[in-house]
Amino acid sequence: MRLRNIPGAERTIQAHSAVIKRPEDQKGCWGQVFGNQHPVRIEIGMGKGRFILNMAKEHPKINYVGIERYSSVLLRAVEKYDTDEFNDLTNVRFVCMDARRIEEVFAKNEVDRIYLNFSDPWPKARHARRRLTSAEFLDRYGNVLAPHGTLEFKTDNTELFNFSLEQLREAGWTLKEFTCDLHHDEEMNRGNIMTEYEEKFSGKGNPINKLIAAGK
Repeated sequence: MRLRNIPGAERTIQAHSAVIKRPEDQKGCWGQVFGNQHPVRIEIGMGKGRFILNMAKEHPKINYVGIERYSSVLLRAVEKYDTDEFNDLTNVRFVCMDARRIEEVFAKNEVDRIYLNFSDPWPKARHARRRLTSAEFLDRYGNVLAPHGTLEFKTDNTELFNFSLEQLREAGWTLKEFTCDLHHDEEMNRGNIMTEYEEKFSGKGNPINKLIAAGK
């Protein structure tokens, strides 16, 4: 995916009150960031923020941290946050960083749930380790997830989904639920909040895959 550089994006997000500027300083202290001890859930690769903002709106007793690597993309989430629909939310924060740093930013057992939505499939075999559901990343997630914490992953890419199922097995995770057609699975689709990509792909007739897994 080619990302268009937006002049001033970095400056704008760094000045925004909902963006955590030095997330590594908050490791083990996210309860203080939000001013409560509610569960902390994170979305890695949150894109333009539709999913996490709607989750925060639907679940005010849960704290959400949206992680996005690219400042020009995070800018769109910040702009959405500033609209009348979301600007009164106090249970969501944003971080601009690479997912590889997750253990630098969250302490052991500090995260209740991790969401991965329509992650980059990195289709070339030599790039498999970059996939956010690779065993390498699963190890990182396991080091911050609380006991009984879960990972939720959605994608329209069947090859990536099958790869993810295999990686979970190899990494010793427990697959709790999965479906290869989310929008026609009454149980797993209950309460589902769509991302921008999900709406786009499902609108084209693409089935959406979803899994829920627990760390080892």
